[in-house]
Order: sequence, then C-alpha cells, then structure tokens
Amino acid sequence: MTDVTVPRRSTPGEVPDRRRQFLAGTIGHLVEWYDWSAYAYLAIFFADKFFPQDSASSLVPMLGTFGVFAVGFLARPFGGLVLGAFGDRYGRRAALTLSIAMMGGGSLLIAVLPTYAQVGVVAPVLLVVARLAQGISTGGEWGAASAFMVESAPPHRRGLYSSFLYVGSNIGKIALTSSGALLIALTGERAMGDYGWRILFGVGAALALVGWWIRRGAAETSSHAAEIRAGKAARPGIFEFVRRHPVPTLQVLGISLGPAAVFYTWTAYLPAYAVIAGGVTKGQALTAGTISLVVFAIAQPIAGVLSDRIGRKPLLLVHSVGFCAGTVPLLDLAGGSMLRLILVQAAGLLLLSCMTAIAAAVMVEIFPARVRVTGIGVPYSVAVAVFGGTAPTIATALQATGHVSWYGWYLVGCTALTLITVLTLRETYRTPLS
Repeated sequence: MTDVTVPRRSTPGEVPDRRRQFLAGTIGHLVEWYDWSAYAYLAIFFADKFFPQDSASSLVPMLGTFGVFAVGFLARPFGGLVLGAFGDRYGRRAALTLSIAMMGGGSLLIAVLPTYAQVGVVAPVLLVVARLAQGISTGGEWGAASAFMVESAPPHRRGLYSSFLYVGSNIGKIALTSSGALLIALTGERAMGDYGWRILFGVGAALALVGWWIRRGAAETSSHAAEIRAGKAARPGIFEFVRRHPVPTLQVLGISLGPAAVFYTWTAYLPAYAVIAGGVTKGQALTAGTISLVVFAIAQPIAGVLSDRIGRKPLLLVHSVGFCAGTVPLLDLAGGSMLRLILVQAAGLLLLSCMTAIAAAVMVEIFPARVRVTGIGVPYSVAVAVFGGTAPTIATALQATGHVSWYGWYLVGCTALTLITVLTLRETYRTPLS
C-alpha cells in the first residue's frame, strides 16, 4: 500500500495547495487515531476474550489488556526512529502513507482474532503482534504528521495548522465512541462484548485504506528528500538528531511526558475506573468520553490561533501550572455519576488543549528540517511510551492494591518535569522555519 516514488513537490517560491495539504494531514491523522484509540476505548468489552478472568478479581482481564496496551507503546520509539529516518530521507508523504498502512493492518488483525477460549495463548500473542504494528505506526506518525502540517502552513498560521492534528485525532475518537454508543443502543452491551467491538475495528481498517489514498495524493513538504535522492545532499544519520541537537531532543522529551501521562489517564483510564468504581455503566462511560472529546476538539483551534497571536509559552505555562495545581482535586471528583465523569473529563481535556494544540508547532520550530521527523518522533515516542502507555496500568494496579489516591501525585510529578522544561524554551512563534 505504500508508495515511495518521487512525490509531488512545489517549485521554489510556489505555495502548495494548502487546502489539499490540510485535508491530507487532518483526515489521515483522524483515521490513525480512530484505529489507535479503538483499543483503549473498547478494552472494557473485549478484555475477557483474550485473558482468563480470576474469579477473585474482575480487574485481572483489565490488567492483562492494559498490559498489551503498554506493549504497543513500547514499540513507538522504534517506530519514531525507523519511520522518522524514513521520513527525513524519503519525505514526509512517504512516511505518512507507510504509517497509515501499518495501522490499518493492525486493526484488521484485531477484528478477526480468535479468542482465548478458541486457541488459548495464541490469542493474546496475536493481540500483541497487532498492537506492536500499530505502535510502530503511531511512533512514526506524530513526527511525520507534525512536520508535514506545520511545513505546509503560512508562517503566521503555524499554531492553527498544528492544532488540527488534534482536531483530526479527536474527531476520530469521537467517531469511535459515538459509533460504540450507537451500537450499544441498537444491540445492547452484551452484543457489544460478543461481536460489536470487532465491527468497530473492521471499520477502522476500512478507513485506513481511505486515509492512505488521500495521503498518497498530497504534495511533499521537504526539499531535502529530493536532494538526497539526487545525490545533492548526504543522508542524515539515524541518530544525528540527538548527536547534533541534544538540547531540542531533551526539550521535546520534557514537554511531552507530562501531557502523555495526563492524556491517557483522562481518555483511557477514567472511563474504565468510573465503571469499576460503580455509578456509571459502560454505555454512559462511552457517552461521557464522546462529550468531553467534543469539548477538547473545539478548544484546539482556539488555542492554536491564540498562540499565533500571543506566543506559545503563555499557553504552555497555563497547561503545566494548571495540572500541577488541579490534578489531584479533579481526580478526587471522578466517578459516582455520569455527570461528574463528564465534568472531570471535560475540565481536564480543556486544560490539556493549551499544550496539545501547539505541541507540533513548538517541536517543529525548535528542530532543523534535515532531522525534523526523527528529532520530533523519537523523544516524543519515548515520553509517550514510558509515561503515557503505562498510565492506565499504573493506575489500575494502584486501584487493585487500594492505593489509587497515590496516582494523582504521580501525575503531578510528571507535570512538574514538563513545567521545568517549558521554562527552558525560547519563544518561537515568530521565528522562521529552517
């Protein structure tokens, strides 16, 4: 499904069709995140299909399923390195078409997997294989998509263009959760657990094919890829980004780790926690997630435009200081009713948008074009793997041992590291891209 032929590229001084670029970046990212997020949102329905339940605890299947969730994240740094180097050498478009093909393949495999009852341990092994493919895809997606979108933007609209990566990803998640809620309404929660989750993974595989086709028709934004193919420039080394640019590498890592832990807590763990704690049904948890994601999506372009006017750092500081002060009180309010879950999720995601809307712009602005995809993709993927992918597992384990209240302070510590990193950044919203 991939295409590494010479991509279309605007000639010097020519502005690419920005509407087409905008569509390719946004729609493609939408599909990527529909597929990637399906696992987290649907875990409560298929956990017992792949992991036998210990009669003493209903948390055992969830722990196993979130363990595989974390395994997918461990593949992300490898994807950031390999697909990042591919994107720096062969172009952003080639990397994006490859990443979406891998994501769709993983979703298709999950949709047709046999259960533990049917094939035993082979079932969770194949589930791990599918998540590894999706983890590699997602690891390469962020760096390539960030470079592609921000390089396609007018100089005074980079924050806005950056924000639509998360608009796309949130629309993908909204499509997923609303489809899940509709299926539950039509067939019931039991049918959703029996076969409905397979339908949603199958839809994700089909959408990936559409996203691949859209991306294949986009214009390339990197002149370096053409120069490398023509022999006019040397290929960047696979670890050149960290050897020559250690400070930006650490800054990308630092500004990513806190938001990663918070994001996957708010979107992957809170719905499951609310269901297990009682007072919220599985259907209500999906509905609450959909409503809060709508708020999150609407906030993205607002924050992006604001950063283009007043700068990136004020919004980054609002996010970091806000979560340092508000994480524990917000988590204390979660659970007990659907309304409280909606309020906590929406409040947290609204605050998080101050970072997510402009993260791509900030990262692109601090890295040179030659190693931009790898320089963004690898440290970002490491942060997400270590702090984001493990967040639901850590939270669930603490809940199982009766120490769930400790988890909020863990998130505060992660956010404090991000705040320290933000203070080291220089303002870049008016700096020309290299």
